[in-house]
Amino acid sequence: MPRWFIPLLILSVLFFVLEIYAFQAIKTLTKNKLIRYGWLLFSVVAYGYFLYTMFTYDRGNGQTREFQWAVGILLIALIPKIFMIIALLSEDVFRILQKGVSLFSSETKPLAGRRKFMSQIALGLAAIPFASLLYGIFKGKYNYKVLKYQLTFKDLPEAFDGFTISHITDIHSGSFDNKEKIEYAVDLINQQKSDILFFTGDIVNNFASEMDEWIPSFSKLEAPMGKYSILGNHDYGDYSDWKTPEAKAKNFEAVKEIHPKIGFDLLLNENRYIEKDGQKIALIGVENWGKGFNQAGDLQKASEGVNKEDFKILLSHDPSHWENKVKQNDFNYHLTLSGHTHGLQFGIEIPGFIKWSPAKYVYKQWAGLYEEFGRYVNVNRGFGYHAFPGRVGIWPEITVIELKKG
Repeated sequence: MPRWFIPLLILSVLFFVLEIYAFQAIKTLTKNKLIRYGWLLFSVVAYGYFLYTMFTYDRGNGQTREFQWAVGILLIALIPKIFMIIALLSEDVFRILQKGVSLFSSETKPLAGRRKFMSQIALGLAAIPFASLLYGIFKGKYNYKVLKYQLTFKDLPEAFDGFTISHITDIHSGSFDNKEKIEYAVDLINQQKSDILFFTGDIVNNFASEMDEWIPSFSKLEAPMGKYSILGNHDYGDYSDWKTPEAKAKNFEAVKEIHPKIGFDLLLNENRYIEKDGQKIALIGVENWGKGFNQAGDLQKASEGVNKEDFKILLSHDPSHWENKVKQNDFNYHLTLSGHTHGLQFGIEIPGFIKWSPAKYVYKQWAGLYEEFGRYVNVNRGFGYHAFPGRVGIWPEITVIELKKG
């Protein structure tokens, strides 16, 4: 018996119970057979398409758009029903308590119409994630936002007072399906007119060839003091089945060759100095370092030749690197730029009120700017998307950071 069989069986039983429970609300609200059977048919198609895709797609092809759509349709069918169950469970808990009270009191009577009312509430709650997921798939994944920060450092060289940085990450070119939107995003980056541009990894999902049709678009990116990049976990080809180790190595070399083709200086555990008016800051780029997986990043090697007193900007794809290796490092990396999390492409953000995503239960630093020990990390929410073919509440991001002398 395959090791995945038992987990799949448990999930199947849970989903079946979920569907039966949610269907009770539809039965309560309408006797129209077309609506009832249509509801069931959509669920059957969503689960069937997902299972068919899971069992038939070739892992050697990596994560295809067909796989992403199967995930998207499954979430559209599943997540709204979870919201429904929250309302229906509260109703059932109330009924159980009411039944218990009725055993000791002859005056307690069931509330007429309560089940129908709660079914209406449940359906109304379900409509929110349903509409949000649809928007996220068709519009949200290209709803680019420019987020601006100003950071002050007392040891910033005076020549760099007012120096501006544009930061993008996680392009995931294999997921794109709209050239017009990508061209718009490239223009939006250029409109920021930052001094320098950084890209912090995951240029593809799996294969270097995914970027072929997008090279002309990303070649238009401009920055007067240079464009610099690093690798992310997806750039190593670890999420595909390769026929030979040589094929994987060849793809990895091709991925690295993409960067100069679009005008980026790829830093592979190495550093550069950026000079302005006779003063300089150090730019350090590490390969991917993630807690619990791919740890090709070598901070010590990347920092060779850099002085401790230099002002330093570190490019590191995974924010768990900052949390575990960088933030308390005596070498003092002033500003780290990361990505990787995507904010899970799902959450709620209302500036000044709420910032939530399931990503917060996986990563301590999952989206935005964080500061500890006088050092900063910016976790960009990502330029592209992956797995789920959309974004809900966590929009694609272009970060602009202005450095100020304190």
